[in-house]
Amino acid sequence: MIKDQPIQLFLDELASKAPTPGGGSAAAIMGAMGAALVSMVCNLTLGKKNYALVEDDIQATLEKSESLRVRLTDMVRADIEAFDQVMLAYAMPKITEEEQQARGEAIQAALQAATVVPLACAKASAEVIGLSRVVAEKGNKNVASDAGVAVLAGYAALKSAALNVYVNLGAIKDEGFAQQRLAQINALLADNEISTAEIYAAVKNKL
Repeated sequence: MIKDQPIQLFLDELASKAPTPGGGSAAAIMGAMGAALVSMVCNLTLGKKNYALVEDDIQATLEKSESLRVRLTDMVRADIEAFDQVMLAYAMPKITEEEQQARGEAIQAALQAATVVPLACAKASAEVIGLSRVVAEKGNKNVASDAGVAVLAGYAALKSAALNVYVNLGAIKDEGFAQQRLAQINALLADNEISTAEIYAAVKNKL
């Protein structure tokens, strides 16, 4: 599994001529790093007497961030598999009319399926941003900068995943499907742009 590889091997593969892993996998990793940093701040806050009043909130945040870290890491492989299905569809024979029709239908189905992973990545990354706010406001002030990096990683993952939604939607012929997915990703971007700026500013003011 690619998620079990050493980071250097993953980066080597990311930099290679191979089409996967690519931007979608990188987006998932960025989101997972954001979740991991939220967990780091939580772990460095729990058990500190100065933060006893927020212990329950931080513990709950830690459980959510760890769940997100697992989900986002698993999306690395899911993104590759979705891309592979699209490529397989494009590689189908197209000599006869029947083959052309079957190929076209397979491509459209694969493209629709390929929007699922980046959209899920975007939603999970938005959750990372929300958890970043909690640790930025309530977490150990000595690691406030890590909360700031967490929100930026989450936002980078969100915007990166959005690009992968857009690139697949551009070739989808079902306008209703495309518009629905487009509305979802645009709403996520709009909702989290201001939030990210607010969290980043709050962290900076603590440094």
